[in-house]
Amino acid sequence: MLPSKRSAGSDGAQSKRPKLGDNGASNGTRNGVPPAIDEDLHSRQLAVYGRETMRRLFASDVLVSGLNGLGAEIAKNLALAGVRSVTVHDVKDVDMWDLSANFFLSDQDIGNNRALACVSKLQELNNAVLVSALTQELTKEHLSKFQAVVFTDISLDKAYEFDDYCHSHHPPIAFIKAQVSGLFGSVFCDFGPEFTVLDVDGEDPHTGIIASISNDSPAMVSCVDDERLEFQDGDLVVFSEVQGMEELNDGKPRKVKNARPFSFTIEEDTGSYGVYSKGGIVTQVKEPKVLRFKSLRDAMKDPGDFLLSDFSKFERSPVIHLAFQALDSFRKEHGRYPTAGCEQDAQSFLKFVADINEASIDSKQEKIDDKLLRHFASGSRAVLNPMAAMFGGIVGQEVVKACSGKFHPLYQLDPQDLKPSNSRYDAQISVFGSKLQKKLQDANIFIVGSGALGCEFLKNLALMGVSCSSKSKLTITDDDVIEKSNLSRQFLFRDWNIGQAKSTVAAAAARAINPSLQIGALQNRACPDTESVFHDTFWDGLDVVINALDNVNARMYMDMRCLYFQKPLLESGTLGAKCNTQMVIPHLTENYGASRDPPEKQAPMCTVHSFPHNIDHCLTWARSEFEGLLEKTPNEVNSFLSNPTQYSAAMRKAGDAQARELLERVSECLGKERCITFEDCITWARLRFEDYFSNRVKQLTFTFPEDASTSTGTPFWSAPKRFPRPLQFSATDSSHIHLIMSASILRAESFGIAIPDWAKNTSKLADAVNKVAVPEFEPKKGVNIVTDEKATNLSSASVDDVAVIDDLLSKLEECAKNLPPGFQMKPIQFEKVFQHLYASLRFKDLFAFCLCKCCCHSLLFIVHFLRDVANILYSYC
Repeated sequence: MLPSKRSAGSDGAQSKRPKLGDNGASNGTRNGVPPAIDEDLHSRQLAVYGRETMRRLFASDVLVSGLNGLGAEIAKNLALAGVRSVTVHDVKDVDMWDLSANFFLSDQDIGNNRALACVSKLQELNNAVLVSALTQELTKEHLSKFQAVVFTDISLDKAYEFDDYCHSHHPPIAFIKAQVSGLFGSVFCDFGPEFTVLDVDGEDPHTGIIASISNDSPAMVSCVDDERLEFQDGDLVVFSEVQGMEELNDGKPRKVKNARPFSFTIEEDTGSYGVYSKGGIVTQVKEPKVLRFKSLRDAMKDPGDFLLSDFSKFERSPVIHLAFQALDSFRKEHGRYPTAGCEQDAQSFLKFVADINEASIDSKQEKIDDKLLRHFASGSRAVLNPMAAMFGGIVGQEVVKACSGKFHPLYQLDPQDLKPSNSRYDAQISVFGSKLQKKLQDANIFIVGSGALGCEFLKNLALMGVSCSSKSKLTITDDDVIEKSNLSRQFLFRDWNIGQAKSTVAAAAARAINPSLQIGALQNRACPDTESVFHDTFWDGLDVVINALDNVNARMYMDMRCLYFQKPLLESGTLGAKCNTQMVIPHLTENYGASRDPPEKQAPMCTVHSFPHNIDHCLTWARSEFEGLLEKTPNEVNSFLSNPTQYSAAMRKAGDAQARELLERVSECLGKERCITFEDCITWARLRFEDYFSNRVKQLTFTFPEDASTSTGTPFWSAPKRFPRPLQFSATDSSHIHLIMSASILRAESFGIAIPDWAKNTSKLADAVNKVAVPEFEPKKGVNIVTDEKATNLSSASVDDVAVIDDLLSKLEECAKNLPPGFQMKPIQFEKVFQHLYASLRFKDLFAFCLCKCCCHSLLFIVHFLRDVANILYSYC
């Protein structure tokens, strides 16, 4: 059971919440007002689902019936996802077997209603979600108030009755029947006779930059060859910004034919159109898809194609389909599940399977695997936690699909060893046997990372009884602390844990789930620097290593250590709605580092700094600027101030353009750009804005006018280059003023300047910004702007580098005299804040906004980037 800080009573908090059905409509509004989205809490979901999908999700009421381990996992996932309400239903009481799969329950809950025992713990996961319990027998009328209903413990006859009602309801109610029996599971979805999927795959529409369009029938469209096109035959696309052949800019979707890596054709006669001259973007149009679901009654008779998880066992799914029907018949006749290891029950179960198969005319199976069915019957009562967790994730995602229309839904041992021992692990023992259970309890495990994956691993291992004997130990390490954005998916944490060490809190929560868990928490990063902590003796004592990491470098290091010490490794990772998993067994399987992804294509430096034309270029530029301004330069300043003599000697010894550039940055930072007051920080930020988004663009377009040509006579501004236009600052533009706010706060952080209360008041900040004197900019002749794509560094060497370095060092020594004693700057690490911000939807919105203006303007995405960074840092001041 998870720890509780709040009262578990059902009155109190729930009485202040609206009743189900009082508010909400299918369009995602409440009383006509779109529900507010906590962007700090739901930043990851926003990135995957999008704002409109989240609003529809927030307006959805869901019923979960059957609070066994599977039902608990589904309810947990829905509460974290942020639906409007979750009603948990159960008429059964908690027994010992429930403790092996439902992590909300403890010994004290035995004998109490399963739904009531879980309500308060579910509520703690997300206070914005109304969680309530229903304990009487369900009727069809109960279902009418929900957008989706999920059943995990229901007879087939009752399921037919409820699904028929949901299928014919107006509008249809999404019906999901899920079941886990030992190592077998099933999921059935019926979202009604006509269900519209608004976005089939959740991917951003693919785009391409046009290089040429032929005046032909069909017309050939060629795109620049720096990135492969992702279009497929049959895709619909729209054209924009095409010059010369403006007829294509009408917004009309056109079908792609003969799709190739860098070209395609459209079924249109462009012979009478204007001649293509330059420019143009082609963008994929994502069409809704209508699905017509079978009812459960029809699907049981004619299941159609099964979703395969193991392509080497095509024949298995139909047999398992028969097994679940036979299990329902067995329970209906005997009033219980088959007993593990009981030959009489196995024979009875096999007879039910044979009878059902004989009655199946169109889908009759010629060959039945009796051994498989015996295994099924023996473990059918058990709801194993790993199975419940996996199917709980699948079903939770199906509910999200049903409520939002986003993503394509699912369309249709020795018998003595299996005897229960009256322990919380009897469900597992009935499937795997007591000998394996003993091995699990005695295992020494090392988990690296306690984020979203780490929390799931800990919960699963605690419920399975792993490392739960006196001779075992589970070690978990993570050097991170809990932040608000973690709470939407790292379910072992609560809002009162913010600021605490992840590993310590996660370990305490896991121990509350299973008090027998032998767990130790560390706050060390697994890396070469901590090999004194994770030494040879530590590694020699391990049985299994589990990675729950979020970056490739750490995974590679752990893989290398496991390879060296010959330890099994469980590797996994997630990216949005995608995931991967790999089991590495010494001398048996390939290790993680044995195969590498192809290296990502690196954009030329000149493209990143002067001619960006896609989001990756903007990201690269932003990271470079962030690190230069807020991390590298402060570090250089501190290096100089810590030992001026040694620093000066090193710079003179280097004597190159890179050393000169570093000194120029340090000199500017401590000289003309030094900030003493917060008003100085505002001035610095305002002048940075002018430099980034106006002056540099003016210089670029002065050096290369719109009609400029290359040495071969072709237009300089041809695809993929896009002619930029300078941005005019406006204090009334929220993007502009928030950039100034964020940059000012970050600058103040770097210099250790107190941040006034009015710093986040946009109107007062605008008044201060308007007082900044911005000098007029005049483009200069003879400025060298690098256009060579092979250039790796934009710094130009000079014969006077040594003299310039000496002059800069002299200026630095003078600047140092004006600094207070012991002055040091505070570097701000990019990696620490970027992982919380990269997935932000506001981030992507700003990219799209800027790109539609012009590519140089897309650099302005740092507005929201810096804004969020500032908020995070400011909150910890």
